[in-house]
Amino acid sequence: KKEYQVVNLAVLAELFPQGGEIHRGLIWLQGAVRNGFPVKVLGDGEVSAAYTLKGVKASASAKSKIEAAGGSISED
Repeated sequence: KKEYQVVNLAVLAELFPQGGEIHRGLIWLQGAVRNGFPVKVLGDGEVSAAYTLKGVKASASAKSKIEAAGGSISED
């Protein structure tokens, strides 16, 4: 079983209020997760900016909130 570092949408909204393209490395550089582990975004919180998340997994609720705000998620 993979062990994921989890980060909530509320944390992403606080760290990256402008939205934009965000990858796992940027989340790590901000200190939200440890390096070397896969990242999963959970749907706790709201987003108003469009995020293009790359290299992360997302829960169904996080994915729907990100897409509703005009963003997208890619696991690559």
